[in-house]
Amino acid sequence: MHIPDNYLSPATCAVMGAAMVPVWTASVRQVKQLPTAKIPMLGIGAAFAFLIMMFNVPVPGGTTAHAIGGTLMAVLLGPWAACIAVSVALLIQALLFGDGGVLAFGANCFNMAFVAPFLGYFIYTFCRSRVRTDRGVMVSLGVAAYLALVMSALCAGIELGIQPAIARDAAGLPLYCPYPLIVSIPAMLIPHVTVAGFVEVFFTVGVFSFIRRVSPGSVYEGAKTRIHFIYGFLVALVCLSPLGLLAPGSAWAEWSPEEIRNVVVGGQPLGFVPSGLVQGFHLHAAFSDYAMPGLPEWLGYLLSAVTGGAILIIVFKLLGLVKRQGTVKA
Repeated sequence: MHIPDNYLSPATCAVMGAAMVPVWTASVRQVKQLPTAKIPMLGIGAAFAFLIMMFNVPVPGGTTAHAIGGTLMAVLLGPWAACIAVSVALLIQALLFGDGGVLAFGANCFNMAFVAPFLGYFIYTFCRSRVRTDRGVMVSLGVAAYLALVMSALCAGIELGIQPAIARDAAGLPLYCPYPLIVSIPAMLIPHVTVAGFVEVFFTVGVFSFIRRVSPGSVYEGAKTRIHFIYGFLVALVCLSPLGLLAPGSAWAEWSPEEIRNVVVGGQPLGFVPSGLVQGFHLHAAFSDYAMPGLPEWLGYLLSAVTGGAILIIVFKLLGLVKRQGTVKA
């Protein structure tokens, strides 16, 4: 679901980025009101989002997909905080690992840091208010996570699918994503409806149940918080992250310019490379595709998980420290 650079027109990237500015602004204001002790939890949430997106799973069509964790973080931290956590995780992925475009950052955040947590939170609270049993709470959470991921995929499919209609070269060929809505929407929805949505449910319900059991204070006000158990869970995810390499192929519409010419859709290869993909903006990330030069693929992937997760936790710990010092001085 990470849209790379040059798959969306500059105009689309600008519009999606502008759409996220008021969301980020409101999210920052809301996060500033969080108790200082809660700020490090944002780092844990961001690290979780980063790690869970490394677990690629095979989906119909020979491509891959992944969960997001947006609904889980929205339920635990609130949708505004979840928006910031996922946005920062996506920024680290784009800048350091080349996963998702820099110019497409606004679009990716709209899909995964706005639609997923806010829609998931709304659906969860709507369903939660109408059930009384613990099982009903879990079902509400699962339904919310599933629908939120599917809608995020739908948004990505629409953004990709409108490109052939709004950006063509002098020969009439698409400049950016070459597949229209009739192709892009099913291509994004089918894998997420049939596979990735259930992976999102599995992670969301499973992790929520685990956190509620080992660190109830992370879910309920006034209960005991055992943050070391949550850190232990993150370490386990890091250790298991190379499993994400087992899924063959690339995610749909995340092909390199060299790959897209031979991608088969509808029984026919594309046969050309959109000029925007070749001549557009290209960031050479330090650890592109979560690989590290000179290391085996699995080890590079593992070290990328360590690096990304550590950066996110440290960043939010530093923000918490700054906020604490500011509170003391005030």
